Amino acid sequence: MFARVLKQMKENIRTRQYVMTIHAEEEKDADHLNIYDIEHCILSGKIVERQKEVETAEWKYRIAGKSCSGVNMELIGKISPTGKLVIITVYIIK
Repeated sequence: MFARVLKQMKENIRTRQYVMTIHAEEEKDADHLNIYDIEHCILSGKIVERQKEVETAEWKYRIAGKSCSGVNMELIGKISPTGKLVIITVYIIK
């Protein structure tokens, strides 16, 4: 359904054109994930929901995938006006 957006996000991961929010960094550490887990989640995952940010009216996407060790996880990300992927938050699905 959101194949074009997911394709762009995957390309951003491959070319290292992404940033993580401080919140995403904190959540990554709290769930004992690393950057490779986040990259793997996007590269092997799928977009399961599109959400609209209330304050900015930008679209953000919930991506479900797996960590490098096979743990189910999700993240929320968006494409910035400059074309970079912004990873807003990450979490493990329990």
